[in-house]
Amino acid sequence: LANPIAAHLKVMRSSLVGSLVDCLKLNLSRQQERVRLFEVGRCYSRADGGYRQTTVLGGLAYGGAVTEQWGTAKRDVDFFDVKSDLETLAAGRVIRFAALQHPALHPGRAAQMSLNGARAGWLGELHPRLQQKYDLPYAPMVFEINLDSISETNPTVFTDYSRQPLVRRDLAVEVPTNISAQAMLDALKKCASGIVSEVALFDVYRGKGIDSDKKSVAFRVLLQDTHKTLTDAEAETAIRQLLQVLQEDFQAKLRK
Repeated sequence: LANPIAAHLKVMRSSLVGSLVDCLKLNLSRQQERVRLFEVGRCYSRADGGYRQTTVLGGLAYGGAVTEQWGTAKRDVDFFDVKSDLETLAAGRVIRFAALQHPALHPGRAAQMSLNGARAGWLGELHPRLQQKYDLPYAPMVFEINLDSISETNPTVFTDYSRQPLVRRDLAVEVPTNISAQAMLDALKKCASGIVSEVALFDVYRGKGIDSDKKSVAFRVLLQDTHKTLTDAEAETAIRQLLQVLQEDFQAKLRK
């Protein structure tokens, strides 16, 4: 800026993380152990020989995942807590997360977020270098998302419900650790037969009983016919079709 109001305000912001961490420091100095912050503001970046202005929603989560209570074990907020919040915020849209390298975020604990196929933002744990610089006891979780990408509303469409009972089957398989659970889920949804009403990931396990280069991934499969009760044979045929995709495309081995 040609005429900044202060020396430390001589440039336009490219991110909201700095101001959020400053607010976190202020709260910690006031003995606040659990902090949740958000800010809506404009950020600037170079684009096509000029500059681009984007309205961004930024957020920060620090401290306990829930307020201290007798009924829940104490644990710090983590990547998946914030990921769940963003999935709720993007309800009704196709949301995807992919690994991301970001200078402000911890390597291996950061992700890029896309909505309906377009890049929308990112989330992750603050980089250890910045945690040390700001003298923070724990690394906060931070995120930024393009506000325009979540401002558009999708109308809710009514879908008639079936009076037939649901059948649930769980598929638990061992796969190499480098296999993406999201890629497996996408493949299952793509090949699912008409009687499969839902496929969802509900568990990823590494540890005792699993080879060090493998992980266990489990999916919940709900089956339902809108006109008649499913037979065991129909359900098993649909499950075998899904298992075949996992075995052929992802070298999956069924867990008993």
